Amino acid sequence: METINRRKFLSYLGQGTAALAVASTGLGSLTAGKAGAASTADHLFGYKTNKVSGYFSPISPSTEDKLLLPNGYKYEVVAAFGDVINEKGDTFGFNNDFTVYFPIEGSNNHGLLWVNHEYSSEVFVHGKKDGKLTQEQIDKSLYVQGGSIIEVYRDENGVWKMDTSSKFARRVTGLTPFAIEGVAAGTSSVNHATTAQGTFANCSGGKTLWNTLLSCEENFEEMSAEAGLDATHYGWVIEVDPFDENFHLRKHTSLGRFNHENTAMGLSKDGRAVVYMGDDKKDACVYKYISKGYFDPILGKANTQLLREGTLYAADLKKGKWIALTIEAVQKLLNDANYKVPALLGKKKEDLQAKFLTQADIAVYTHEAAIILGATPTDRPEDIEICPFDNTFFVAHTNNDNHGNIHGHITRFFEKDSDLGAMEFDFEIFAAGGRQSGFSAPDNLTFDSNGNLWTVTDISSSSMNKGVHTSFGNNGMFIIPISGSAKGDALQFASAPTDAELTGPWFTPDESTLFLAVQHPGENTTDISKPTSMWPHRPGDSIPRPAVVAITGFTF
Repeated sequence: METINRRKFLSYLGQGTAALAVASTGLGSLTAGKAGAASTADHLFGYKTNKVSGYFSPISPSTEDKLLLPNGYKYEVVAAFGDVINEKGDTFGFNNDFTVYFPIEGSNNHGLLWVNHEYSSEVFVHGKKDGKLTQEQIDKSLYVQGGSIIEVYRDENGVWKMDTSSKFARRVTGLTPFAIEGVAAGTSSVNHATTAQGTFANCSGGKTLWNTLLSCEENFEEMSAEAGLDATHYGWVIEVDPFDENFHLRKHTSLGRFNHENTAMGLSKDGRAVVYMGDDKKDACVYKYISKGYFDPILGKANTQLLREGTLYAADLKKGKWIALTIEAVQKLLNDANYKVPALLGKKKEDLQAKFLTQADIAVYTHEAAIILGATPTDRPEDIEICPFDNTFFVAHTNNDNHGNIHGHITRFFEKDSDLGAMEFDFEIFAAGGRQSGFSAPDNLTFDSNGNLWTVTDISSSSMNKGVHTSFGNNGMFIIPISGSAKGDALQFASAPTDAELTGPWFTPDESTLFLAVQHPGENTTDISKPTSMWPHRPGDSIPRPAVVAITGFTF
């Protein structure tokens, strides 16, 4: 077998997956034919462009207050916190996270960009609070969360800009009405509600097979408590059609309620919709949902009904099996005199018996149901992405210092017979964070058509550049091949500004542009007159601003 040194590996990056497959005993299935056969809801649309990973010189870790890229690449700030996005005067929200690009008329240079807004900031949004937030501050906090729909285009000079005259541009916020759909809608588990006020704590998300977006409500607890809102109305996956303001905004309760990081949607071999989901907290589980009905491309957006009725599963990594989360199974265990409630839950059996009465309760208290039934608690499962080449799926387990997993790892799952609808799986630790790999705390993931996994990192701002995290510098973005002799080796492509993390990487269909969110620059600031970062260093700014950038320079 040929040994691939660093220089040869970089040359293979420019030759696509065929070169990688020939050069190793890795995944021989990484061919155009196999890739085209995979059915996943992401951005590559056939996976035949092979344009992303041309030769580049990896950068080194940095502590500079800059967004650094390799030579030959550049970025433009497309939208930053507070920017006006439409003629109505709506403004771009705070702490942007997930991004997803929707082409207009198939264009790679003109489209809509949905951007999640995860949380507010006392210092930069409304000043430090004195005790409880005022109602005005609560409303402002709710407004700067949720999501933004902006229209973007590349001008004659190749520069990406925002079109503020767009008829599509709008905000979806913590004040926007939503329908509650699925198994818990109208039940006592959500206090009989069929509607909810707004969405917030929007972390990552995903795209559906019918060209809408799914956005995930993650750490919703504090905001719902401060705003006096019913907590059972948050922690869900929401659905939005960026092109149609009349599309009913909805929360899909059948996908479960927990600290959702993202969704990854694909099709089982028999044509049912499958949605993988991570729960971003320590000792949390990996989930998948399989619809009862079958995907029909002719139905278009009407396929949203697939997310109303189906089965939610959690992964048992010890047995390599998916556990169906049903009320019958939970009640059977809780009524067994010999069953002992896992210590992780810290709950009495009689309290859990009173809590789990219907299937709607499984949806509302999903994490507890999964642990009761024997699902495996893991190390902060954040982003999950389905590999478009072979139907394996990758999970970014960010870290868990409770177990000594300080730097996290990326896990690769192999569904039986490569069927996303399978009930059995195997897995491997694909890449481990640490000094040996050069990255720590993997978070969001995406793929390019050369068969490379891209990951951004989420070292907390309180740990960054301290102790065992010193060698990594600021958070970054890394490219990791999934096959070949360089499989699992990480090359750094970007370094974030001070205190920031990079989130939501998403390519245009032709892979000529990568959209990326820069979240919470200057997060360690306590005195607004002395910010720890001033990125993006725009003239006239007195504070740092979370922003979405468009990265170009990819070779063709």
